[in-house]
Amino acid sequence: MSLITFQGKPIHTCGKLPSVGETAPDFSLTNSKLVDVSLADFSGKIKLLNIVPSLDTPTCAISARKFNEKASRLKDTVILMVSADLPFAQDRFCGKEKLKDIIALSAFRSAFADDYGVRITDSILAGLTARAVIIINEENKVIYSQLVQEIAEEPDYESALEVLAKQN
Repeated sequence: MSLITFQGKPIHTCGKLPSVGETAPDFSLTNSKLVDVSLADFSGKIKLLNIVPSLDTPTCAISARKFNEKASRLKDTVILMVSADLPFAQDRFCGKEKLKDIIALSAFRSAFADDYGVRITDSILAGLTARAVIIINEENKVIYSQLVQEIAEEPDYESALEVLAKQN
């Protein structure tokens, strides 16, 4: 269990993020066509998982836009935006925001949040995912892992992008 905060108040997640050096857990997430995809669907690519509570919040929307802006410059890298939002809502958001370089994936019918230790277990946000960034290399090893301590704050883009730059 990890301790984070929401507007300064302590909240908990169900576990811990995968650590650098570990093999990333497989996942089943749903895309905008309601097709389930797994880690194997992105084989041979570097995967940046931008995990957010909900795209209906300003901070989540900002991180989606910022990673989308950087994605077009990255070779052999996919940006996977993961939230508990329904695929329909994710698709509307990406269309409205003109986000073409990220892949929105929904955790609404999967064990992803538990397997990655990001499911919030208490507070009014219980059931949503914590804000986190995980980078997984081509061999599915975790090479970067950040659980954002204050859920209302943005992730550390610079550090994540620095790790990606070393891979490209």
